[in-house]
Amino acid sequence: MGLLQKAVETFDCHNAYVGVVREGHHVLPPISHIVTSAQLEITLDPDGRFVDAAAFDKNAPKVIIPVTEESAGRTSAPAAHPLCDQLGYLTPLQEKKYKLYLDGLRAWAQSPYSHPKLRPILQYVQSGTILDDLASLALIQCDAHGLPANEKALVCWRIVGLDESQPTACWMDTSLMHAYVQYILAQKQTQEKQLCLICGEMVPAGTNHPKGIIPINGNAKLISANDANGFTYRGRFDQDIQAASIGFEASQKAHCALRWLAAEQGIQVVYGGRTFLTWNPQGKKVCSAVGIFRKNTAARVIPSDYKQDLLDTLNGMRTTLSPAEGVVIAAFDAATTGRLSLTYYNELPGSDFLQRLYDWDLTCCWLNGAFGIQSPYLKQIVDCAFGTQRTEKNQTRMVTDDRILREQMQRLVACRIDKARIPRDFVTALANRASTPHAYEVNVWRRILFTACAVLNKYETDRKGMNVLSWELLKKDRSFQYGRLLAVMERLELDYYNKSGEDRLTAAIKAMPEFRRRPWNIYERVNRHLTQAYLPRVERWQRERYARMKDEITGILREFPQEELNRPLDDIYLMGYDLQHAEFFKSKKTTEESEEEQA
Repeated sequence: MGLLQKAVETFDCHNAYVGVVREGHHVLPPISHIVTSAQLEITLDPDGRFVDAAAFDKNAPKVIIPVTEESAGRTSAPAAHPLCDQLGYLTPLQEKKYKLYLDGLRAWAQSPYSHPKLRPILQYVQSGTILDDLASLALIQCDAHGLPANEKALVCWRIVGLDESQPTACWMDTSLMHAYVQYILAQKQTQEKQLCLICGEMVPAGTNHPKGIIPINGNAKLISANDANGFTYRGRFDQDIQAASIGFEASQKAHCALRWLAAEQGIQVVYGGRTFLTWNPQGKKVCSAVGIFRKNTAARVIPSDYKQDLLDTLNGMRTTLSPAEGVVIAAFDAATTGRLSLTYYNELPGSDFLQRLYDWDLTCCWLNGAFGIQSPYLKQIVDCAFGTQRTEKNQTRMVTDDRILREQMQRLVACRIDKARIPRDFVTALANRASTPHAYEVNVWRRILFTACAVLNKYETDRKGMNVLSWELLKKDRSFQYGRLLAVMERLELDYYNKSGEDRLTAAIKAMPEFRRRPWNIYERVNRHLTQAYLPRVERWQRERYARMKDEITGILREFPQEELNRPLDDIYLMGYDLQHAEFFKSKKTTEESEEEQA
């Protein structure tokens, strides 16, 4: 199945929520309705007489209003909504718009699908006093020609004195919404029927599909064909309907569902203008494809504890999302203001989806200081690999240009969901940046280093099948051991700075880029410097620790052929460095006190 079929299925599964306002949730509009912001509210009595008016609070929830196919996607060409509309359509001063509005409302009010709230509104608008009534309450200001300053202000209606069991507000009356849906569907039955590619039945086709699926791309349409004189379908089809015929009701359901999903998941899923949606059509709770999988936020420094947290999350999610229930992952972006593209799409059984999130977070993870073992956010990976360092509001961080962010985020989502290997250019970019600490502030560099090690851990796991979370200091890898040696040299100099109260970049870290290219030569140079300048000035137990660890690591390195000693290092040296660096801070206070007693 495809996106639109799943969207229709989602709408049908949530039919009980259609038009219902629920606290903490966005409303799912009925077909031929949209959710929008209103500026003015007018109250009428059953005879269509003006009672009161008020301005909507800017923070008030959005309202549900009925629309036609044409008005839902209107731009510059006039097309009236059938009930709630802008001031420009409700005043006789705009004759063309005014006539369109009255004709539409009158046709609905005189149909078998009318509603008691319609006639008072029709009578009031026909009276032509709306501008005077609003101006008398100082809700609008009119120019010398009598036109309102803000003719695009949307007006909603409230009718008092009718059935007390129904809401007075039109935008909350589900019976009014139902009446309009039946009215529109009855009108559509008179049209020629086409094969709907979504439901597979002969039904009235949609001719003007809605816009506004994604809020940040408000005017962009997912389905559109208005270039009959160009080259959109010339040479293959005579009419746009021959390219893809979609039933009116199916199109409305699909667009309502997608718009609702985008609103429910909110700004958290928008990266660089690209929107990533993840959902289960039946409404079961699922994890985001771009978020962190592990639910327990407690710091875990022992790999087995971190793995157990992931297993607990996996088992917990499996109790609410059965293997038979599917998950849909989709990404949307607008190349132009009028066209919305589906840039990524996948459907997975619930068990596969959860397992893939689990596998990613199990392999793409690393020890992140006091936060314990973590898997970095996908956005953090992109920022650290392709962003630039910026200081905003006294906070320095890596920021990626939107054009780069949206493309790279999608690549990572595809890797995570499709079980693909992480791209090599991510690994290279992160390793290069982590190897140049002098180019970044310390906290920013530490974040880059953590991210680089997490990505390297996944890359090496996928490439070599190394034992996941088996971070052993005595790993028989030349580059890994050189990374450890770098951390040992850094530790000795930091021991002196901690004693003297200085805050400086160590010689070992300054030499990191060169160390990566000529490790043995740089080791000998830095070691001589440490021996002459700092070794005599630190505590005895610190000198002994340095000598012991240096001998241990160089002993392992000398097991490799002599000609390999000074060969450039593989990226995995960063993992050796950071693992040894973290080892120094494990139970630091207890360890130092114990060594001081032995001294």
